[in-house]
Amino acid sequence: MLGDDIRRGCVETVRGWVYLQTKLVEGPAGALTLPLLRHHGFSRKLAARQQTRARRLLRSPDGPMTLPRRSRVLAWVLVQATAGTATGLAALLVVGNALVAVVATGFWWALPASDPPRLFVETPVRSWSVALVLGPLQFVLLAAVATAAFGPVGRIYARCCLKILTPSATEQLTRRVAVLTETRADVLDAHVSELRRIERDLHDGAQAHLVAVAVRLGVAEKAHARDDHERLGALVREAHDEIRIAMESLRTVLRSVYPPILSDRGLHGALVALTAGCSVPTRLTLDDLGRLPAAVESVVYFVVAESLTNIVRHSGAASAEVAVTLAGHLKVRVRDDGAGSADPSKGSGLSGIRDRVQALDGRFAISSPAGGPTLIEVDLPCAW
Repeated sequence: MLGDDIRRGCVETVRGWVYLQTKLVEGPAGALTLPLLRHHGFSRKLAARQQTRARRLLRSPDGPMTLPRRSRVLAWVLVQATAGTATGLAALLVVGNALVAVVATGFWWALPASDPPRLFVETPVRSWSVALVLGPLQFVLLAAVATAAFGPVGRIYARCCLKILTPSATEQLTRRVAVLTETRADVLDAHVSELRRIERDLHDGAQAHLVAVAVRLGVAEKAHARDDHERLGALVREAHDEIRIAMESLRTVLRSVYPPILSDRGLHGALVALTAGCSVPTRLTLDDLGRLPAAVESVVYFVVAESLTNIVRHSGAASAEVAVTLAGHLKVRVRDDGAGSADPSKGSGLSGIRDRVQALDGRFAISSPAGGPTLIEVDLPCAW
């Protein structure tokens, strides 16, 4: 137990020192990049990177990244340029003087007599007695300082980072209202478009076939009155075929509204069937999700179905991967090795995924450089 505590203490000390040294480097570098903060993309990436490092040091669970305003990023850059540089430099001096103590203890005699190593800042080392007494003493004291300070100071600094770079409750509420307003409008537009599509599909599909059935049955009635049995049989067979086609059309419309397979097999079975039926070989990684709310299952199914459809139609991929995991948040990842260059602004499929995800207070991200690969990530909060 004591050995484990010592090991954990050493690990925390090293992690804290490394984190403080990154601040020593990033402090002056951040001050030089102040003009770049005017670019929203650079500001967002900087904030996301800083939050990720702070969470990693604090071993905080991953969650949706909350990106602040540029004013908060600017404040953090100024903190790094001052406090970050100072704390990083202090940590570097502690380690540097501890190494000086080691060198002075064993190798003072090999150094020039005109410029001997110095312990405790002012004491020159010119004899073994001074080296063997003051050298270990300085090393032990600095090691104690490092053990006591590096870990806690690093964690305090990381908490300050998250505090500054995390939007306030008012800012988050304002942003949430703006997002909800936008997504509400998008969802309403999508709903109207969906109703028009369903009406069009019913009019051009099932309704047209049912009209044809009615016409054929009317003609069949007249054929029956004339005892034209051959014509009557042909009309009944045609009416039967039209009824079958109309039923298939109705099933297609119903599947587009809410896939029956979700009700029959749940999300697990639906995704297994979806990936198994994809013409591009697709590997599925799926946690034990149980039964989720219908709205959530529908969104996840739509995300995977639309993503696989895009992969088949546009990517030219040789393989794809789908992963759905549940760990604090419901995460969906769809990756393919295709040509890339997918752009949500150029098609309704990806924008539809984004709108559906945001309507559930989720996060949608896509990475699709030219030449691939394409990665779609969806993060849904477990608010059920």
